[in-house]
Amino acid sequence: MTSRRRHPSSPPPPLEVDDLLSEILLRLTPQPSSLPRVSLVCKRWRRLVSDPRFLRRFRLHHRRNPPLLGFFEHAFYQLLFVPIMDPPNRVPRARFSLQLDDGDKARFLVIGCRHGLVLIFHASMDRLLVWDPVTADQHSFSVPQGFDWPNTPIHGAVIRAAVDAQHFQVVMVGTVQEKQDAPARASARVYSSVTGTWGNLISIPLPPKLSGSMIRLPAMLSTGIPGVLVGDSLYWVLSDSLLEFDLDRQRLAVIPVPVNMYARGNCHFLVMRADGGELGFLFLSKVSAQLWKRKTNCDGVASWVLGRTVEMDKLLSLNSEIERSSLMILGFAEDNNVVFLWTVIGVFTVQLESLQFKKHFETDIISRYLPFESVCSAGKSVGGGHDGAEPLHNT
Repeated sequence: MTSRRRHPSSPPPPLEVDDLLSEILLRLTPQPSSLPRVSLVCKRWRRLVSDPRFLRRFRLHHRRNPPLLGFFEHAFYQLLFVPIMDPPNRVPRARFSLQLDDGDKARFLVIGCRHGLVLIFHASMDRLLVWDPVTADQHSFSVPQGFDWPNTPIHGAVIRAAVDAQHFQVVMVGTVQEKQDAPARASARVYSSVTGTWGNLISIPLPPKLSGSMIRLPAMLSTGIPGVLVGDSLYWVLSDSLLEFDLDRQRLAVIPVPVNMYARGNCHFLVMRADGGELGFLFLSKVSAQLWKRKTNCDGVASWVLGRTVEMDKLLSLNSEIERSSLMILGFAEDNNVVFLWTVIGVFTVQLESLQFKKHFETDIISRYLPFESVCSAGKSVGGGHDGAEPLHNT
């Protein structure tokens, strides 16, 4: 009698295993239309891409290459979202709407956007607000002692935690000069949503040339130039220098800029990420844009190197003198390395590595543009609901 040999059963196809399918779907492009499209395939796929754990992983997976959904325009005491992507990825204007009490609208300042979060300073309440437009979650907490605006020029930045989409840090920086003949100081403190508390005060003396230029120091916030994250450090424009805060070492430093920003009229500038991920600086004088990068040699000495010069009038076909003279910087999207430019013939975006550009619309209103880069999917709230903070809810 012959025995019947049993063959091992073959494994199911990858698309039949939820864990393997989730890994495949995780690698979809982070465009807003990606997950809605695959959710139409079948109920099983819809269940997988709607799971909060998958959505959190999806946002973390694409954290370093989020799409540029549009920008927030801060004008006339309002914060309006303006989409710039083409259909089917175009996010409706009403999708990201911030509800504020009437009494707060006249006294809030938007400090910046990063990692899908918006940092807002409530001047009337002396509080900071971190808002996630995708989830509509709001997280409010007090400004720390020593940052008494408007007496103290201040700025700040928000950073989402690398390994946990629910938590974030806020870095607050400011400058103070108690007496006219005394040296000015720069200070910083870091807020953690994990603990709901501010860290220790970090402070350094500013160089004498900055101590004597207190008229320029308030421009730290009033110019509306957001800080830029490059590597593990944040940078802000501080008079004719840059203020650096090293997140890992919890250390402040002042470094020079490569050009005299106040020697020529009709010039604009911003801190940026240069190609290769190094610290960069864009200096726009009339129509000539200089792209600088900070390089460190084998001896550890850092210096600025001019990368290239771009004639923006030729790139954007600005023909008349009125078109060329109107060119100015409105905002910068650091993850996409895209600068927003305004001219009398329209608003342009320019990708600074490829120099690809696009004209979006025409407007006579010149205001602050805060680019919003995020993976547009539902997710859990930021902040984690820690007892040390006060969550705000839309009413």
